[in-house]
Amino acid sequence: MEKSITIIEDNSKIREGFAAVIEHTPGYRLAGQYGSCEEALKRVAGDAPDLVLMDIELPGIDGIEGTQRLKKLLPECIVLIITVLEDSDKVFRSLCAGAGGYIVKNSDADQIVQNMAEAFAGGAPMSLSIAKMVVQSFTRLQGSPLSERETAVLRGIAEGKSYTKIAVDLFISKETVRSHIKNIYQKLAVNSKAEALKIAGSNKWIG
Repeated sequence: MEKSITIIEDNSKIREGFAAVIEHTPGYRLAGQYGSCEEALKRVAGDAPDLVLMDIELPGIDGIEGTQRLKKLLPECIVLIITVLEDSDKVFRSLCAGAGGYIVKNSDADQIVQNMAEAFAGGAPMSLSIAKMVVQSFTRLQGSPLSERETAVLRGIAEGKSYTKIAVDLFISKETVRSHIKNIYQKLAVNSKAEALKIAGSNKWIG
């Protein structure tokens, strides 16, 4: 039975290159191709793809958010990210969003076909250098550097509570809340609550 594949890539030359590989590979069928996530999300359910090739650096909704939305629409669909930049943060965030692996943009046709076959066989295709970075990310991000009290303060901020409300809930003074926030900024090397929440949220430290 043929496997259907949809491509989401804003660069038309790259998109056409991937499309040509799929069309010339027995057992694979091109279900659709789109230049943006916005366009794809409106129509991809009708394509019913088994696999989506998703560019990570899309204008508007990027590949990370696009993967998250796509997996909600089509939970069984495999998403492979197309990337030029072997950026560990983006790799990690895409995997957290539900991506099943990576294809590097300058891969040749054989490598693309091999990566798709690996994904269909239940593997997680990615280059060796990306795999190393992912392993390092998981190792580095396993444990939170924050204390239980600091985590509780950050969770309060995430829930939109004021410093006063956090202080009341945790039976501490407002000054102590400020002190905890200062420590959080130092430990996470950030300068704002938004940055602290982003790091803690992506690492699931505040659950």
